[in-house]
Order: sequence, then C-alpha cells, then structure tokens
Amino acid sequence: MPMKWGSALSRVERSDGAFAEAAEAAERQLGGGRASLVLLFASPHHSGTFTRLAALSAERFPGALVVGCGGSGVIGGGREAEEGPAFSLTAAALPAADLAGFHLDMTHLPQQEAGPAAWRGAVGRGLGGRPSFLVLADPFTFDAAALTAGLDRTWPGAVTVGGLASGGREAGEHRLLLGTSVHRHGAVGVSLAGNVAVDALVAQGCRPIGRPMLVTRCRGGWLLELDGRRPLEVLGELHRSLPERDQQLMRHSLFLGLDMRSERVEFDSGELLVRNLVGADPEAGTLAVGAELAPMQAVQFVVRDAGTAEEDLQRALSRHQASAGGRRPAGALLFSCTGRGAGLFGRSDHDTDLLKQALGPVPLGGFFCNGEIGPVGGTTCLHGYTSAFALFREALPALEGGAAA
Repeated sequence: MPMKWGSALSRVERSDGAFAEAAEAAERQLGGGRASLVLLFASPHHSGTFTRLAALSAERFPGALVVGCGGSGVIGGGREAEEGPAFSLTAAALPAADLAGFHLDMTHLPQQEAGPAAWRGAVGRGLGGRPSFLVLADPFTFDAAALTAGLDRTWPGAVTVGGLASGGREAGEHRLLLGTSVHRHGAVGVSLAGNVAVDALVAQGCRPIGRPMLVTRCRGGWLLELDGRRPLEVLGELHRSLPERDQQLMRHSLFLGLDMRSERVEFDSGELLVRNLVGADPEAGTLAVGAELAPMQAVQFVVRDAGTAEEDLQRALSRHQASAGGRRPAGALLFSCTGRGAGLFGRSDHDTDLLKQALGPVPLGGFFCNGEIGPVGGTTCLHGYTSAFALFREALPALEGGAAA
C-alpha cells in the first residue's frame, strides 16, 4: 500500500469525545490503511487527560508509534485553533518506513563531544541509512539546540523538524507523550528511515533590506565591524536610504540574518538564519547579536511584519514547488510560533491556507510553539516567529503495479 496520511481537529470539550471525533475523521482519510505513526497535539484544556489520551490511542491504533505534546494552540485537518478547547490528531500509514521513538532528559543527553555511537544509542537508531527526525521538547527543562547539534553531527544532511511545547508558564506544566508514557520534562522524538522522506520548509517571516555584507571583526556575539566599518554607522546610512515604511520597521522589527553555510558558492537571502539584535555600544559603534558570529561570515539586515511574513512564506512555498517538480506531499506537519497566527495576521488559518493554495489539499497537523526547529543553510536551528513545515513523501518511486522500488 502507498503512504497515506489523515489529520483532523476537534473542538469538543470532553477529551474522550474529542479523541473519538478526530480519530474517526483521520481513519477515514487513511482509507483502510493501518496507522504506524500517530501524532497528538492538545490545548491546555486537555492537559490533565494526557494519560487517558495515550490509553485511547493505544487501543484505537494498536502497534502505532504515538507521540505528541501540549500547545497553546493546535493545528489539525489543515485548520488552526488558537483559543478554547482544541485537539488535533494526525495519523500516517507508512508501510515501508522504519520508526523509532525516544525520550531524553538532560541527564541522558550525550555530551557534545560524544561520538556517533552515543548519539545513535540515545535516539534508538542504528548504523543503517540516514534518518529524519521529529523533535518535541519542553522549553523549561531541555536544551533542544544541544540535541539538534548532536543529530546534525551524527547524521550530516539529515532533516530535523519540530517545536517546543507551549501553553505552560513554568517547568512541569507541559506534557510530552511517547507511547503510553506521559512526561513533564525533556524531549520526545521520532526517527524515520526507510521509504519515507521529509522535506523541511522554514519561513522566518523576514525580508532583507540593504545589501549583504561580511563580518570583518567580531567577538562572540558582538559585531565589531561590517565590511571594515562600524555597524552603527552602517545602520544609520541604511536607515537614510530606505523608504518610510522600512524606516519605521527598523525602529521596532529589525534583525540580522546570518549565512550559515560553511561552503558559500552563491549568497542566498532565503538561507539566512534570523537572530535578534540584543544590544549596542553607541561609543564603540558596535552591535550585540543573539548568536555566535564568525569572521568573514556573510550577513544582511532584515525586517519583519505581517506583510513580510506572508511574502516570506510565499517565497518558501514557491522554492519548494520548484524543487519538488510538481509532487504533492502525502502529509504535513506545521510547527508555528505562538507569535504568528491571528495575532500577527488578523485572522486564523493564514499559514495553513497559504500551504493549501500552493500545494493543494494536504492532511496537515501541528501546533503553535514556544520555539520552532528546522534547518537553515544545512544547519538545524531553533527559531522564533517562524513557521516550520515538515512535508512527507515516499523516498522511493513506485514500480508498476504499486510496489515500492
């Protein structure tokens, strides 16, 4: 059987009823396929019933790997629900995929200098192939960036996508689900190998202004020189050269985009990692950036608002369409920042509607995150104000008669 996905959203207040409604709708979309992966995302209204939801999942989807977390808002059936009770269930029939689930806390996370064997053991993944990863982490008790850095080193080129749980205000309030176990700390995840491929699409919501420049002097996160000049001098000149709208955005929505590629063939503003400007030294004319800088690294100033966020997602979708050659994903997950959604765009379903317009109807689940995980320039990064999509397709072409190659 080919890969099949189904996704549904329920606004029923009782958790049992919400699960039943979403599960039935997702099963219909599977068309008789047996679910091998089930992803659950629930609003804070359902946080006290995660153990019950895990039991219901094990009964309804025997043999499936179940993973999920809580979110201040959830996404299911291609719709976004940011307020009130909401429950999302996304199920996938992946007949030729090799799945492995894992839970980690900081005491079991390998040290950064640990070798590949330690990282393979931590996520339950042996030597074969190059897997993709889904990661859901608690923002209060786990260093997600340390995990993704270890995965990048162990499996260069592997795709890792996910998000940080949201809806809680302190450690212990979030729920992470793996199988029938509910955790209040650490991270849960899934590695996927075999006949399944994950394409990542990351829209950071920013638009470049000015021109790209080189970091000619830096110290840690301090930007000391840009193209041999003081950064604040460069910023002043840039501000004077821009139209009024961009000048206004520079006052409250200015960021720095960093080129993360170690081998630069051609500068691509779509591959910049966006980071905050966190301070300045007016006397020295320098800027503090929320990231480690490297000498001769290409950078460019960027701005963000609702219009630029929409333009950025449209550009990312267009790039994906061009690279996918017209292939539509079988299913998708969206990890979107809590700062996007209706609060930024003035209406619900903005990002999900853009995906539908670009790629057609695709079963889509996910949630609103306290931080989004996705690759930029070949490096997996932790983002803010971002929409990170994971688009799933079969890795191998189908032979005549429907068998996988």
